[in-house]
Amino acid sequence: MGDAQSLVGKIAAMQDYALYRDLSWEGSFEEYLGLIRKQPQVTRNAFQRAYDMIIRYGTEEYTDNKKKLVRYNFFKDELNSGQDAIYGLDIPLMRLVHVLKAAAEGYGPEKRVILLHGPVGSSKSTIARLMKKGIEHYSMSTDGALYTFDWVNLDGVGMAGPESGRFKCPMHEEPLRLIPPTWRDRAIKELELSNPTFHVRVDGDLDPACRFIFNKLMERYGGDWGKVMQHIRVRRLVLSEKDRIGIGTFQPKDEKNQDSTELTGDINYRKIAEYGSDSDPRAFNFDGEFNISNRGVVEFIEVLKLDVAFLYDLLGASQEHKIKPKKFAQTDIDEVILGHTNEAEYKKLLSNEFMEALRDRTIKIDIPYITKVSEEIRIYEKDFNRDKIRGKHIAPHTLEVAAMWAVLTRLEDPKKHNLSLVQKMKLYDGKVLPGYTQDTVKELRKEAPREGMEGISPRYVQDKISNALVNDIGEGTINPFMVLSELEKGLRHHSLISSDEQRKRYGECIGMVKREYEEIVKNEVQRAISADEDAIQKLAANYIDSIKAYTLKEKVKDRFTREDVEPDERLMRSIEEKIDIPENRKDDFRREIMNYIGALAVDGKKFEWHTNDRLRRALELKLFEDQKDAIKLQTLVSSVIDKETQEKIDIIKTRMIKYFGYNEVSARDVLDYVASIYARGDTK
Repeated sequence: MGDAQSLVGKIAAMQDYALYRDLSWEGSFEEYLGLIRKQPQVTRNAFQRAYDMIIRYGTEEYTDNKKKLVRYNFFKDELNSGQDAIYGLDIPLMRLVHVLKAAAEGYGPEKRVILLHGPVGSSKSTIARLMKKGIEHYSMSTDGALYTFDWVNLDGVGMAGPESGRFKCPMHEEPLRLIPPTWRDRAIKELELSNPTFHVRVDGDLDPACRFIFNKLMERYGGDWGKVMQHIRVRRLVLSEKDRIGIGTFQPKDEKNQDSTELTGDINYRKIAEYGSDSDPRAFNFDGEFNISNRGVVEFIEVLKLDVAFLYDLLGASQEHKIKPKKFAQTDIDEVILGHTNEAEYKKLLSNEFMEALRDRTIKIDIPYITKVSEEIRIYEKDFNRDKIRGKHIAPHTLEVAAMWAVLTRLEDPKKHNLSLVQKMKLYDGKVLPGYTQDTVKELRKEAPREGMEGISPRYVQDKISNALVNDIGEGTINPFMVLSELEKGLRHHSLISSDEQRKRYGECIGMVKREYEEIVKNEVQRAISADEDAIQKLAANYIDSIKAYTLKEKVKDRFTREDVEPDERLMRSIEEKIDIPENRKDDFRREIMNYIGALAVDGKKFEWHTNDRLRRALELKLFEDQKDAIKLQTLVSSVIDKETQEKIDIIKTRMIKYFGYNEVSARDVLDYVASIYARGDTK
C-alpha cells in the first residue's frame, strides 16, 4: 500500500500548483478593474488575441528570389514537437497573418469569414487546427490571460436549483460588458484603464441569460448598479476545445440532419416546465458552436457544403458580429470565424448567384500545394523517420524521389526560357543552373499563378510510402524504385484523376524522376569509387601545380627525374573536360581557381581540393574514370566475381554506407543497378 502511495506521490509531484492557482483565479469586479489597470491587454478581442498569439513566437526574415519574406515560428508547432508543422507555405501564411493584423486593428477584415481555399491535402485543416491549439495554449499563459464572470447569490431572481447559488455566464462574456453601453466609454476613460500601448475598447452587450439576470437585479436594487456588482465573481477563463469553451468546430452533415440550432443553441424543454415559457432565457441552452466559441475561434470544416439556411447565420456572425438564437433578440459575439474549402466547392460558389452575399463577406486565402522539393521532403520525414519506422531501413533518396514526383505533378510546363520541367523544379528549390538567375524564377512564377492548386496531394504519396513499407520484398529495406512502383500502380485507381491525359502526364513525371534518380546514384557510386583520399589528394596536387605553372608561365619539376618540364596539359584538360570546360574557356577556369586559392591565402586559410565545388566534381570524375576499369563494375552483373574484384567492391560498398547513409542491402542494390547501367554501355 505504501509503495502504491509513493507512486501516486511521484505523479502528484509533477503537478504545477502555481499554474493551477493562476488559472483558478477568482475575484470581485473591483479586483478585476485593478487587473485591467496593470494589464489592459486582458480585454483584447478575439482577433487581437489571435494575432498577438502568433507574433509571440517570433519571426524570421529571409529573401527568396529577391523577395523579402517572413517566416512565423508559430507555424513550426514547436509546442508539439512539430507534429502539425507547416512547410513551404510562408507566403500564404504571411497573407493570413496580415489579415489577422488588419482585423486586430479594426480595419475591416474582422467583419469577414477567413476562407482557406486550396486543393485536398494542402494543409488547410492543419492551419485551422494549429490556430485552435495555439489559442488554447495562449489562454493558459500570463500574456494570454482573459477573464469572464459568474453570477452568485441569485435567490429571489427566479433561478431554480443549483443555479440560484451560482450561474456561469453561458457565453463567457468579457466582464466589462456588465458596464451599460451608455456610460461604458466614459467609465473606461475616467478609471484610466487604458495605457499608451493599448486602448481598452469593449463593444456589444450581454447575452440574453445574463441580461435577464442583470435586469432582475437592477429591479431588486432600484437601479443601483453598484449593488448588482456584488453578485459578480470574475474568474480566469481557459479556452478549451474539449470542454467547448471558446473554441468550436462545425462540420456539415446530411441535409436532413442539419439544424441551425447547432450553431445558435436550442430550447431546453425540461426547463420549460419550471419557467413556463420557451422564450425565457433561463430555459435555453446557449450551446451552439457560435455560442461556445465566443472569445475565441470557430472552425467551419468544408464551409461551402453548408445548407443555405446556415449561411444566413454565418453572414450575420461575420458582418454584424451578431447571431440570432431561436426566440431571442440578436446576440453579440466576438470570435474569429475560420472556414476552409476545396477547389471544387469554391467553383460551385462562384457560379451560384444565391451565394453572392457570402462571397462578398469572405477573405479568400489560397493554400496551394508545396512547389519546393526540399520542403515537400520535410513533410514525409515527419512521418517516415528512424524514430517512427523501427526495424526498416529507408534507403537514401527514397523520400526525395517521392517528393520530386509530387512536385512535378503540380508544376506547369515552362512556356519559355528553354527549360525542362525538371530544371524548373530545381530552380524553384533554390538550385543554381548555368544561364538562369533569380529573375528567371520570378518570371516562371508570374507566368503560372495557379501553380500548386492542382496535382498530387502529400496524402497520396504518404499512403504509397506506407504500402512500400509493409511489403516484405526489400529485405527490411525500401528503396526509391519500390516507392515509384507503388506511386505508378496507384495512378490507375486514383479517384481524383479526372482524365487519361492527366494520368499519362503523371506517369511521364515518374519517368523523369527515374532518370533524375539514375544520375544521383551514378554520381554517388562515382564518388564512392573515387573516395580514395590519397589518390585524389595526389591528383589535386598535380593539377594545382600544373595550372599554377601554366598561369605564371613557369615550369614544374618532374616527380621522378626532378627536371623542369612543361605543365601537364593533357592532365589539366582531362580533368577540365569532366565538367565541360571547353578549350577556349580553359584559361578563364584556371585563373578562377588560382584567384580562389589566392583569396583564401589572403584570409590566412589553406586551400583544400573539396572546398571548390566545380573542381571537386571534376577531380572525382577524373579519378572515377581512371579507377572504374580496375574495379570492373560490369562484373557485378556477372555470377562469377574474382576475389580481388570482390574486395574492391566491398570497399566501395563500405564507403556508400559510411558517406551516403546506405545499409548493406541498399548499398548492394545501388551498386547492382549502376553496374547494370555500365553493362549496357551507358557510361555517360
